[in-house]
Parts: sequence; C-alpha cells; structure tokens
Amino acid sequence: QVHLVESGGGLVQAGGSLRLSCAASGRTFRSYNMGWFRRAPGKEREFVAAISWSRTTSYADSVKGRFTISRDNDKNTVYLQMNSLKPEDTAVYYCAADDKPSVDPDTYDYWGQGTQVTVSS
Repeated sequence: QVHLVESGGGLVQAGGSLRLSCAASGRTFRSYNMGWFRRAPGKEREFVAAISWSRTTSYADSVKGRFTISRDNDKNTVYLQMNSLKPEDTAVYYCAADDKPSVDPDTYDYWGQGTQVTVSS
C-alpha cells in the first residue's frame, strides 16, 4: 500500500515556474514507478511524465523540454519541475505509483489527491 500526497501547486504567470512534490509513504517507494498526470477542466486525464524505479524518464510531447521529473528515494518523494509554463498547462496535477512503468493512467494502482496549477496569461 502506498499513500501519496502532492504539494506545490498554485497560481503563476505564463512563463513562470513551479515545482510539484509528491511524498509517498511506505518502505518500498524505491521499487515503484511514479507518474504525473493532469486533468484540465472539461478534459480527460492525461499523462505528463513518468520515472521508473531505475530512473528512466518519459514525457508527454506537450511538456518535453519544459518539465523535468525526478525522484529522491531517501525522501520518498518524486518531483515535477515545471518551467516556461503556459495557460494550457492549467489543470489539477496528480501523482501516481505502480509496480509497472506505464504512460496509461488506468494501470496505476495508487493516486494522490491532486494539486491545482493555474497559469495566467
């Protein structure tokens, strides 16, 4: 069982930066594959970024070059550094954990409650 808590969301102007954090409980965090997803108003949940237990990363095309996912296994935390933010990045951001690497949200077993990111133009 993994309990996830996101933080770091907020309101930022276009072009600005935010860093999201996702703190995980459990002694087996380092063995989990972690993902960030987002849901904008009126849209489906979409993949943003993922990092495997071996630190292999993957990104959605829409955020590639602007967002960076990382993990600190000593702190049981995964991060999403978001730079050059755009209004279309506005969404609730969720972190998720699973024992299999995937970009498909339906494969993830554990989810946080989400944190709101709002980018003003």
